[in-house]
Amino acid sequence: MVTEAKISRSRGSECDAISTKVTADYHGKHGVGRIDIVENRFIGMKSRGIYETPGGTILLNAHLDIETFTMDKEVRRIKQGLGIKFSELVYNGFWYSPECDFVRHCIAKSQENVEGKVQLSVFKGQVYILGRESTKSLYNEELVSMDVQGDYDPGDASGFIRINAVRLREHHRLQGFSATKQ
Repeated sequence: MVTEAKISRSRGSECDAISTKVTADYHGKHGVGRIDIVENRFIGMKSRGIYETPGGTILLNAHLDIETFTMDKEVRRIKQGLGIKFSELVYNGFWYSPECDFVRHCIAKSQENVEGKVQLSVFKGQVYILGRESTKSLYNEELVSMDVQGDYDPGDASGFIRINAVRLREHHRLQGFSATKQ
């Protein structure tokens, strides 16, 4: 049995505990969010943990999908790195540290335009994104369309390609040079 749901987030209204519980109860029967991991503890020991977080897993998948749709590429890349640092700080007990406060502030800033609706389906332990919509979407169909002439001129990429080719040609020249030396 496939189960479908819609999850939405608007500016100023976070997903509350009730919707998380409903999501967890509703989708937990599909085996979504079950993980068996070996963790590296702060003091160097390894420990094994088995966790079940269906609501958290579903909300995370929906949130990451709407981030892709509404967040600038470079900001999202930096936010992903900060997310890893944040999880390390929290796991190691540094919630009240100045560095954790700084990372929380940066992540919160990255979320200013992240809002919208995600339609998803869960089945046999997997979350499938079916669609999304947002008034803050950075996706512009007219700009990327092959059928409609927008502001983007594919010829503009030729300079970018030539500039990147300089580095690659030099790399291959040196590779050829070192291969003949051996």
